[in-house]
Amino acid sequence: MPVQYQLEAPFLLEGMSVWAANIIFAPFLSSIPAHSHGTGCYEIHFIAAGRGSLQTESGDYAIEPDSLFVTGPHVVHAQQPDTADPMQEYCVYLRTALSGKTPSPLAEAFCSVPFWFGRDNGEIRAIFQQIFHEFAQKRTGYTVQVQLLLSQLLVKLVRHYETAQCTGAPAAYRPHTDAVPFIIEECFLYEYRTLTLQTLAERLGFSPRQTQRLLKRYYGRTFQQKKQEARLSAAVELLRGSRRHIAEISEDLGFSSPEHFSNAFKKAYGISPSRYRRQTK
Repeated sequence: MPVQYQLEAPFLLEGMSVWAANIIFAPFLSSIPAHSHGTGCYEIHFIAAGRGSLQTESGDYAIEPDSLFVTGPHVVHAQQPDTADPMQEYCVYLRTALSGKTPSPLAEAFCSVPFWFGRDNGEIRAIFQQIFHEFAQKRTGYTVQVQLLLSQLLVKLVRHYETAQCTGAPAAYRPHTDAVPFIIEECFLYEYRTLTLQTLAERLGFSPRQTQRLLKRYYGRTFQQKKQEARLSAAVELLRGSRRHIAEISEDLGFSSPEHFSNAFKKAYGISPSRYRRQTK
């Protein structure tokens, strides 16, 4: 079962605002379709056990125990577990914002690396374990301790970058502004079939028109474009990872017909779904 926490507010680290919108430990039993994060958003992934693969625009990476990778703004990535040995992953979703005209060396070093893949030397595992211990115990000052541990995590990551090669309505609920990209991405990632603009707007506490503006600002896409992108990313994983008929996949993804699905897929990827499946066998 996933174990999930979040900090209630951002904290400052050398002039950089850092908000941990989601801190999770979970087994990976199914694929995560290709997706990306908005400006200022980063995911830090540490694989505690199990195996799988990571697909990015720059290449594919084999995931094994102690794999450590960071996926930052606009980095398209997908994950697939090894069904015989599924991954168990610690993951922190961070929203960052630089304050002031001149960022600190630490903030600049962290934010200048949108993607990194490597291995932990034992330090990152210990930090994650301590973070989850603090949340579980909730002793006096635990949030301060978590902030300090997250600060250590970013310092350790930057040192990894430097010393190791990359193997590559008014009363309605309104989330903290730093949570907005996380909510948007979670909705498109897990509800791509049924999500509507109205539903997304209600989750965010904004009007549909405000939500459209947010999508254009964060991703340069309209709601329909973002939803189409999410559905087609899921289609890639379904075509590659199952033997289901294309008509079934089309229906599952919410397309009006297999022909509509095929046309959309070919427009996006330059190849039909059936041909894509044949080429990836």
